[in-house]
Amino acid sequence: EVKERGAIEELRERFQALTTALEESPRSSLEASLRFCQEFCQILVEHAGRWKTDEDPLPLLEFYTVAILSFAKATPSLSSECDNVPLLLEKIAMSCAELLLLLPQHVPGALWEEFQSSMKLAHGLLQESGCTQLCLVSALAQQDGVWSNPTLSSLLSNQTSSTEHGQSIHCYFPSVLV
Repeated sequence: EVKERGAIEELRERFQALTTALEESPRSSLEASLRFCQEFCQILVEHAGRWKTDEDPLPLLEFYTVAILSFAKATPSLSSECDNVPLLLEKIAMSCAELLLLLPQHVPGALWEEFQSSMKLAHGLLQESGCTQLCLVSALAQQDGVWSNPTLSSLLSNQTSSTEHGQSIHCYFPSVLV
């Protein structure tokens, strides 16, 4: 666990340094945003490989929490002309949602509470910038656990009609998944 803590702190520091470089960049906003997205992806790939989902998915939840919140904090400095910004955010959000669906019934309280508060903050920051890619993750984070979400529970137990499925789940999942 000490090793995991160190890796998460290193991740935070790298994202913070990347955000600072973005904010202080002498390049054009578009150029700086492209570079930020490229380096952000590189950091994601380097760090995500440290943990195995099948062995223990909880450190990856912490990883995504830090990544999403860091990206959200950088968003005001990113160019709206950069197509990579919404694309990268969507990929991170979908990967996080997939991980959430793999989690056990119970996530330790402190970890889930940190995830919830971080997603609430990130979602707010992203909405201010007009980004909606975090809707699904934000909706899943509002419950006491992923499997406490009433829409997911009803889908899994087959308790709602297909019309209700389409209406209630559309808010959570992009149209490509529905």
